Amino acid sequence: MAISLFARNRDDPHMLVVSMTGVKLGDRLVQLGCAHGGRLGAVASRVGLSGHAVAVVPDEASAARARKGAAAAGVLVEVEVGPPTTLRLANRAFDVAVVDDTGGLMSAAAPSDRSAVVRELRRVLRPGGRVVLIGAAPRAGLGALLAGAPARPAFIASDEGREVLTAAFKPVRTLAEREGLVFVEGINPR
Repeated sequence: MAISLFARNRDDPHMLVVSMTGVKLGDRLVQLGCAHGGRLGAVASRVGLSGHAVAVVPDEASAARARKGAAAAGVLVEVEVGPPTTLRLANRAFDVAVVDDTGGLMSAAAPSDRSAVVRELRRVLRPGGRVVLIGAAPRAGLGALLAGAPARPAFIASDEGREVLTAAFKPVRTLAEREGLVFVEGINPR
């Protein structure tokens, strides 16, 4: 019996996100934004006791979601409220950075702020570290026609999203577009 990483698992609704982020035991994880606390908790649970997880969120509502998701997953996540353009984190302190744009964290930001976020991510990631952007995937086919999908894709799914990331990370690639989400990965040069 073959098991697909992309198959929807009703027992674990966050399996796709956990798989795409590639977070593993012992990793030092930073996540920017928290549109879904359960998603954050599922990813943060992968670092285990030997790792470290930090969530940087823009407001108290996001902080509450992050704390609730971490508590539900039974994991420790440091939650900091502050702008993603000036992270109060040490240089080269993290192995993986996840940017959750499903709530519009990057999409709503000005182009100069997006560039500042990417510069900060490069600063806090160790050489060879990875950044994974999670955004809403554009609808296609009959679903797009019926929903009157916007002509312009969401920031992460757009060429603009990959271009901003490419300014600091090499290589940059789209990992997948599944279940209404798009995953874009960049590697911090060594």
